[in-house]
Order: sequence, then C-alpha cells, then structure tokens
Amino acid sequence: MADELFDLLISVQQPWAWLVVNGYKDIENRDWSTKVRGMVGIHAGKKFDEAGYLYVRQEFPEIEMPAPDSFERGGIVGRVKITDCVEDSPSRWFFGRYGFVLANGEPLPFMPCRGMLGFFKPERSPSPDTRDNDNQRA
Repeated sequence: MADELFDLLISVQQPWAWLVVNGYKDIENRDWSTKVRGMVGIHAGKKFDEAGYLYVRQEFPEIEMPAPDSFERGGIVGRVKITDCVEDSPSRWFFGRYGFVLANGEPLPFMPCRGMLGFFKPERSPSPDTRDNDNQRA
C-alpha cells in the first residue's frame, strides 16, 4: 500500500523538529541541496540542541515552547511539505548553505523510529490504516 502521509523522512534535532511541525520554522538549514519536494516526515533525533533552544527563547520570545525535557525524541513527530531548496532567503530562520523551504507543518502522534542521515524511508508505514491498528489485518 502506498504511504498516504509521506514516503521519506528527515531527522531534525529538537527543538527544531517541534518548530518545523508546529509551523514556526519555514526553513530547514543543511549543508547539502535536495531535489526532494512534497510531504516528508519529520524524525526527531535523540539529541537535544540546548544552545538552539536558548537561541529560540531569546530571538523568538513569542513562541511558547515546551520545557526541554518535554520534547519527544527518537521517532516521527510530524510532517511538512518541502516546496523548494534555496541558497538565500529572507527568512529569520535561514543560516545554512542551503535552505529547504517548508510549508504546512503538521504534528502527528509520536511513533518511535530509528533515524538516519539524509532522507530515508520509514521503517514501517505510518499510514492512518496501520498507525493505530498494527496487529489487526483484514
């Protein structure tokens, strides 16, 4: 069955993953470009970027982030649409050599999953048909 939510995942450290899926962060900075477009799943890595958390608290005080120990880690936390890959952007979030332009971030129920570098395929389908009924087969 084709995955209805996304075909690829990308790992992002917290709190950046939370900011992406909640629609605050409109650019994902990377040192490499991509031709990938469309919905991708957001995998929250196990590491937490404490300096990044403090930066967001200082530079974006209007964003009410959870406490550092409340962020989900080590699994899929949502999805976002990649609409472009740019080398320059007016976004306040742009710092990278390349920026994946993001839209329509959406949190999803947490699903544990091992992360990888670059884009990668989900270990198992997180489609709505299997997310809550893994042991039920027609």
